[in-house]
Amino acid sequence: MKKNTKRLLGGLFAGLFCLWLGFVGYINWAMRQPPEVFGHVMARMPMPAYFLFPFETMWTDARKGTLKVGDPAPDFTVETLDTRTPMRLASLWEDKPAVLIFGSFT
Repeated sequence: MKKNTKRLLGGLFAGLFCLWLGFVGYINWAMRQPPEVFGHVMARMPMPAYFLFPFETMWTDARKGTLKVGDPAPDFTVETLDTRTPMRLASLWEDKPAVLIFGSFT
């Protein structure tokens, strides 16, 4: 190959790598935003992008949180399903320990 062709291909690959790196940074930023912002970004994501970027690894890192095994659960308030009255998590363990299980049953 000629020297100019190699230089052109090197520049092209460097430019594509910079675009890829910028896009990964943008997705990483979006994953750390509230669900509304992240959903807005992902709704416009073209399907081939899912094969070009490490979404699962980035998602696991972005949403891992700071709690460790054995840490006390943070207190929060939710509405009960039956009466829609607010209930604090701390009120559950006033008398006895409480176990929280989060998961999807669909």
